[in-house]
Amino acid sequence: MSKFHPDLAFIARLIPRFAFGPRLVKFMRRIAPSDGVPRSTPGVSASLRSIPGAGTARVFTPTGVTGPTPVMLWIHGGGFIVGSPAQDDELASLYARELGITVVAPTYRLAPEHPFPAAMDDLYAALTWIHASAGALRVRPDRIIVAGASAGGGLAAGLTLLARDRGEVPVAFQLLVYPMLDDRTVGKTIDGTNHRIWTAPSNRFGWTSYLAREPGSADVPIYAAPARAESLAGLPPTWIGVGTFDLFHDEDLEYARRLVAAGVPVELEVVPGVFHGFDAFRSKSVAKAFRASQLAALRRALA
Repeated sequence: MSKFHPDLAFIARLIPRFAFGPRLVKFMRRIAPSDGVPRSTPGVSASLRSIPGAGTARVFTPTGVTGPTPVMLWIHGGGFIVGSPAQDDELASLYARELGITVVAPTYRLAPEHPFPAAMDDLYAALTWIHASAGALRVRPDRIIVAGASAGGGLAAGLTLLARDRGEVPVAFQLLVYPMLDDRTVGKTIDGTNHRIWTAPSNRFGWTSYLAREPGSADVPIYAAPARAESLAGLPPTWIGVGTFDLFHDEDLEYARRLVAAGVPVELEVVPGVFHGFDAFRSKSVAKAFRASQLAALRRALA
């Protein structure tokens, strides 16, 4: 067994091995943060907006900034089956404050009650709303970043592919934090000894719920599983970050390789000895460095 990162070795021993299923999904949804009006914080004004044809969005705007700002559409994780944008309020505020950008974190419908393309339809509605409402939101329609973590990262990649193919909204950059990209990983044998938080049984349940069919089927759309896209040409510059003990490690590295081969500028951050969702332990140095890498990449993209 390879060693966990020193910052996380003790924590890794304490995290129980579990798998998502109907009972755990019900429990996680019950304890999820409320999607009420978000709290403003020093340097950031927060509000709740309605998106026509979809749900709501939590909007975080930096205070004291004159003129339109770049804007990030941030998509929460949760394996397509749990989670809410409220879980990332602190992160959204950080991006807004540190980068001087507006962050829009929309709701989207969850599986299995709402399989693909429900979530993608909601997110595309949010993306087009941002673009059409740029004046009211005081954002730049030519500087839209699409970003997300875990399943949110996979949704971000699928949304960026959809935006490329429809040609209605330009995406300037995509930030994919250990993204969930490939349903075919379910059928592969991967050593999961050091996997934590998201394991192979959870991955099967998440993909099956989202696709409403067996993962690995021949007819899975590329916007559901972006790794299936035959061409990645024409996508915007991309940052991808993942740990070596993350179930998504191999599929993320392969996606980065294919982006580079397609001529897309890519920054790849691979963190040794860390598991899925490790950056939730924000006080750890390895988590701080991971977040700093994202901020640095975004600053370069926005320069």
